[in-house]
Amino acid sequence: MRIFIAGATGVIGSRVAPLLAGDGHTVAGMTRTAAKVDLLRSLGAEPVVCDVFDADALVAAVRAFRPELIVHELTDLPDNAEDLPAHSFANARIRVEGTRNLLAAAAAAECRGVLAESIAWPLPPGEGADAVAELERAVLGYGGVVLRYGQLYGPGTYYSDSLPADPRVHVDAAARATVTAIGRPSGVLVVTDDGITAA
Repeated sequence: MRIFIAGATGVIGSRVAPLLAGDGHTVAGMTRTAAKVDLLRSLGAEPVVCDVFDADALVAAVRAFRPELIVHELTDLPDNAEDLPAHSFANARIRVEGTRNLLAAAAAAECRGVLAESIAWPLPPGEGADAVAELERAVLGYGGVVLRYGQLYGPGTYYSDSLPADPRVHVDAAARATVTAIGRPSGVLVVTDDGITAA
């Protein structure tokens, strides 16, 4: 299968790419940073340098690769958890505008398969919660699968040396669950340390 990963250098995407390549899939990994091209190659992915907010360039990139599945692991999160409030607008924008652009590119490339990252815990009312709801509506409206991950812990996460509150999932388990979700019918799947369950 030809699989296009948006957010391929992120904490989950960088784990999903080598799993998919190891299973024999042809993988493209999108990053907006040219400096990460070598990292993508080392993960077994064909590098695609593109900004999700450049809608025309995104359509061209996705059409050129001709994917059968798009894996949406895009976030815009700071390196430190204490900076999350200041980043709320940027992450909300990528969930709404980024998702809209990615789905438009999928449609232009006649790619019907979409897996998209979401979260399994509630956010307080406001911009963040609205953005999560909009992402899920858009992906389900396209016929895709929403993966509601528990709070991630493990290397490279905000909880590298401790456990977050439930719902939670080890980042490696989240990556493996993402791979096993390929081919599932449209719907919402909750991914936690307890496994994958339908919402």
